[in-house]
Amino acid sequence: MAENPETAPAGPAVISERNTTAPVGPDRILLGLNTFGDVGVFPDGHPVPHAQVLRQLLEQAELADEVGLHAFAVGEHHRKDFAVSAPEVFLAAAAARTKNIRLGSAVTVLSSDDPIRVFQRFATVDALANGRAEIMLGRGSFIESFPLFGLDLADYELLFEEKLALFDKVRAQKPVHWEGRTRSAINGLSVYPPLEHHLLPAWIGVGGTPESVLRCAQYGYPIIFAIIGGQPRSFTPLANLYREAMEKYGHPMQQMATHSPGHVAATDEEAREEFFPHWLEQRNRIGRERGWGPASRGEFDAMCTPEGALYVGSPETVAAKIVLLKKNLGVDRFDLKYSNGTLPHAAMMRSIELFGTEVAPRVAALLAGGSPAQ
Repeated sequence: MAENPETAPAGPAVISERNTTAPVGPDRILLGLNTFGDVGVFPDGHPVPHAQVLRQLLEQAELADEVGLHAFAVGEHHRKDFAVSAPEVFLAAAAARTKNIRLGSAVTVLSSDDPIRVFQRFATVDALANGRAEIMLGRGSFIESFPLFGLDLADYELLFEEKLALFDKVRAQKPVHWEGRTRSAINGLSVYPPLEHHLLPAWIGVGGTPESVLRCAQYGYPIIFAIIGGQPRSFTPLANLYREAMEKYGHPMQQMATHSPGHVAATDEEAREEFFPHWLEQRNRIGRERGWGPASRGEFDAMCTPEGALYVGSPETVAAKIVLLKKNLGVDRFDLKYSNGTLPHAAMMRSIELFGTEVAPRVAALLAGGSPAQ
């Protein structure tokens, strides 16, 4: 039986400034972090227990908040090399230990989850975080969740399309009317708890296909591009397509963001030498699963150049690459994927500290047309 609309949760009357995803302008870029909770190793080569990785992850989120970064996001995976399989549970814990930073997923694999439960869990995080939750939706780059939850990979596209449509209905915080092929219809039911003062900020994460960009624009959501190889400037046509499609669909322009791996240390040499063996191990491990050839130091160094996709180097180098990204793509936000394979916790903590205390002010000064603080 459908609920009485008069008793259903009303949509928010005011969208708070803190949760807006409107573009930030040409002279500013927001800086965030994301991680998959990569499982490290002890000096003897044994893997760090997943539980310990999660506790270390809380320390990393706290530090990111302390140094004033904009956002901290955790990805969802169901593999032995990543510790985060339930992002919202972790984010709820992080909400209690942080004050200002936005907390989100990177990404939530919507195809293999229930959109209603996803919304409810993030609405709960938002309440605990006093309005700081956000979600990034995607299909994920791994497929372990499909057999794990009894789903057919043949329905890969259909599942995401239908579940995204249902999530969008739920996110509006009005009685839901929806029907499709992947689950039973919903006729006028409401979903609880609602958010207090705003709609849940919801992004869509995309790789490099125009179809994914157009789907995001159709819903009017902000977009984040995963740029993990090649040159970021090659995504310029997709960024332009998003702008054009948003206008075509009649949506106000939303933020565009990119996500790329990287590492910050005192010098370029230190950052590269610290990061390279862990990047290489993870790149080749995943490459063997996917039929890629082995990586090389030359490939790594090429991606560390000013035009490359790895943001590895000193604060000055990383800041300059972020400013170049802003110039080339016009993005509003950059998220550094600061964990990489077996990179140690201490190295990640130092990278987070430098990203917030040295990279961020340099980026702000360069975009403002001044000289970065020394």
